[in-house]
Amino acid sequence: MPPIADHPLRYQLANELHARPFPSLAAPGRAVYLAIKRPDEAESRDRQADLDHLIALLDRHGTDHPKPGATHWFGQIGKHRLKWESHTEFVTYTVFIDGTGAKPFDPDDFDVFPEDWLEAAPGQRITSALIRIEPRPSAEEIAERIGEWFVSESVAVSRVQDDCAVVAGDFRIDPAGHMRFAVFPSEGTGRRRIGRIVQRLAEIETYKTMSMLGFQRVKALSPRMGEIDQELSRLMSGMTDRAAPAEETLQALLAVSAELESLSAQASFRFGATAAYEAIVHQRIEVMREERFEGRQTFNEFMMRRFDPAMRTVKSTQGRLQAMADRAMRAGDLLRTRVDVARSAQNQALLESMDRRADLQLRLQKTVEGFSVVAISYYAVSLLGYLLYPVAEPLGVSKGVLTAAITLPVVAIVFLAVRRIRTKLD
Repeated sequence: MPPIADHPLRYQLANELHARPFPSLAAPGRAVYLAIKRPDEAESRDRQADLDHLIALLDRHGTDHPKPGATHWFGQIGKHRLKWESHTEFVTYTVFIDGTGAKPFDPDDFDVFPEDWLEAAPGQRITSALIRIEPRPSAEEIAERIGEWFVSESVAVSRVQDDCAVVAGDFRIDPAGHMRFAVFPSEGTGRRRIGRIVQRLAEIETYKTMSMLGFQRVKALSPRMGEIDQELSRLMSGMTDRAAPAEETLQALLAVSAELESLSAQASFRFGATAAYEAIVHQRIEVMREERFEGRQTFNEFMMRRFDPAMRTVKSTQGRLQAMADRAMRAGDLLRTRVDVARSAQNQALLESMDRRADLQLRLQKTVEGFSVVAISYYAVSLLGYLLYPVAEPLGVSKGVLTAAITLPVVAIVFLAVRRIRTKLD
């Protein structure tokens, strides 16, 4: 029996689940993170340009290139390690550096990305972060460092992964233009677990930022949506008062419906992407299994207070846009029905008018037929008289008597002939 044939995508599908392993990190160490996104239509961008940009960085370090069409790469660049990933709308670069350096969150660490290489990036920075990994000190020392490194008003701190590490971040951009996160792993925490924590912090920051693009889109849409809402209310009030012709109102409603559908189509991808990114943010926080540290707010509480209201605004606007489109469609259908009823009434009146005209025409036709009988009879009597006048004298009958004698029979014959012809035509 020959072996069964494999589906051409079988190995590709299976390997995709293992294609992006977590990095393996040790404390002390640090990570430099960068996410690049095109400003417009990033989902349909030329992904080869992203790959070429990565290759340009690898060539500076004499490193092997990724495979054609690759969506992820992990390898050594000089003394450091680089993890590159291509996502639906953006690409990310994470450089892992051994040791914590002399200065916490030193902006010079970002020099691992050459300045001219950054200028040639096929997109713009959507976020960047410096992540510092230190062996876990005492709670008092952690609190002291958090006070020095982060803005106390917005800092989030928590024990994660069954208290194997303490993580902190304030989600603010520092003077150098980067986000800051600190990871304090406990002694004995595995390298892969540290790598997972670091990567999840980077993902939380990235997907949080990508979600906020939806909020900015909503803020841009809101003024116009308010104007359309007022216009729609005015048109519907006009429908009730019948202040304007129905056809004119219907055209205005169709224009409003078309604009609402256009807005919905333009924002549909961003609404869907925002919902997906929001779900990822909460999922990444959930899998860290947070516990409160020294009474500080957790990452989940920070998102609940600062992030979730923005996401609810996006969802509310999405629902409002759909409701307005449905409202305009229902109003259009109602007004279209009213126009159809009015036109039906006009058509009925027109048909009645046509019936009256047809009846008048029939009466006129009968009158004309009467005149036709008289005229035909007159000419028939005249012709028949000329034919019979020569025999009138031998018979001793005058022409007048002869004409009178033939008039009634001729009229009767003509009348019956015309009537028969009309009956056949009917």
